Amino acid sequence: MKTLIISPTYNESKNISTLVETVFTRNPDVDLLIIDDSSPDGTAEIVKKLQTVYPNLFLEIRDTKDGLGKAYLYGFDWALKREYEIIVQMDADMSHHPKEIPLMVDLLKENDLVIGSRYVNGVSVINWPLKRLFLSFGANIYSRVVTGMPVRDATGGFKAWSSKVLRAIKLDDVRSSGYSFQIEMNFRAWHKGFKLIEHPIIFIDRTVGESKMSKSIMFEAVWMVWRLRLWRIFRLNK
Repeated sequence: MKTLIISPTYNESKNISTLVETVFTRNPDVDLLIIDDSSPDGTAEIVKKLQTVYPNLFLEIRDTKDGLGKAYLYGFDWALKREYEIIVQMDADMSHHPKEIPLMVDLLKENDLVIGSRYVNGVSVINWPLKRLFLSFGANIYSRVVTGMPVRDATGGFKAWSSKVLRAIKLDDVRSSGYSFQIEMNFRAWHKGFKLIEHPIIFIDRTVGESKMSKSIMFEAVWMVWRLRLWRIFRLNK
């Protein structure tokens, strides 16, 4: 099936070559779309050079840096306009290993959304300080309790979507970014009755580059789950 991998970037010049090479070594028949938010470190220029080697590599450069969620929404729209049947989202820092992609895509034969999960089989995270691990694990418990959504890793960003799910979701109505974007997109798919499954992965924190996590992203997620709870109670946006 026609498959696209979407990976947003901002200042990922130290990781982008490894990502592209590893993706195509493991998945030679897929297409890869890099969405760069005008990185000042030359990420886009590196991708342009790699395009001479990999014909299935595409690059879109956005003028503004307005959040991970907006970048993914741009990519989803790009994919749907080009009739991709499967859309995979993954981080550019190699915390999501491309070797999992064929397994996740295969699970779409009987599911509509596959979530690469750090917590479905205990805790599978490497190189995180305990404070961040507790924050992430606790945030997912909080999300599950408040929204009622039966997903153990609702904040993870490694996913494989059937295009029919993204077409059914009103992407123009999605407003959140960061952690809350991941939660909201999962919730919208579940709320519409699509079949979600978690696939166990090992998450290895970036070894180069800087994390994009911020307090504003965390606070947004805290409030978003209560908004989603109201949607569920009043059956809004069905």
